[in-house]
Amino acid sequence: MIKIKRIIPLAVSVVLALGVLAGCSASTNTSNAKSSIDEIKERGTIKIGVFSDKNPFGYVDANGKNQGFDVYIAKRFAKDLLGDESKVEFVLVDAASRVAYLESNKVDIIMANFTVTDERKQKVDFANPYMKVSLGIVSPDSALINSIDQLKGKKAIVAKGTTAETYLTKNYPDIEQLKFEQYTEIFEALKDGRGTAIVNDNTEVIAWAKQNPGFTVGVPSLGGQDTIAPAVKKGNKELLDWINNELTALGKENFIHKAYDVTLADVYGEDYKESLVIEGGK
Repeated sequence: MIKIKRIIPLAVSVVLALGVLAGCSASTNTSNAKSSIDEIKERGTIKIGVFSDKNPFGYVDANGKNQGFDVYIAKRFAKDLLGDESKVEFVLVDAASRVAYLESNKVDIIMANFTVTDERKQKVDFANPYMKVSLGIVSPDSALINSIDQLKGKKAIVAKGTTAETYLTKNYPDIEQLKFEQYTEIFEALKDGRGTAIVNDNTEVIAWAKQNPGFTVGVPSLGGQDTIAPAVKKGNKELLDWINNELTALGKENFIHKAYDVTLADVYGEDYKESLVIEGGK
């Protein structure tokens, strides 16, 4: 009887341990899951990550509505996939959280002005692009920065998780970076004089400078030209293929040009359209 009494607790412990391991395995499998087209349709909404504070690409207006270039395109995705543009569920992200939101299945697609880089390709799968971009530098007119070399020994304001942060770290390690989570924070920091200039996407700093007298984009193009594209969780080929086919179809009606006219033309005018828009994913 003594041996039996000792064996029973041991057996229970083993069962519980196996249960925990099974639970861990199930959790791991869930984290590795990828939203299929059928699952999205069954859910009835598609979850797309966008910015809340990057006007005119992704922002929340005074009425609490998501607006902007990325948002306009995302709504069309929802319409063509689910039959109704209102069936998109916008999930607000910041620059540094975009990859994590895909990896943890909080979103199906990221469309938060996501620049394609080799480093990011290791973690997510990018669809074909819909926009071109490079870096730019904006600074006060009273202390205008016309060259990246003028920032040496000074503070450059950047948003965490952006290509600007990576570019400066790799190419200009002697330039001190003042980093913030939100785009609203970097512009407030420049206005407050906490840094010398902002290094960010040229599309963003050009738009901001036009809306804020006293600031000028002294360096409109820094480094090479990059592209902006939707991204899905690594290995989600089904959804990736759908997006690429969708961009091809939209190209036949010049939809990305229309998106520019509706959301960006008031900011950039006609002069920037062809230098920014990529139609049909090509």
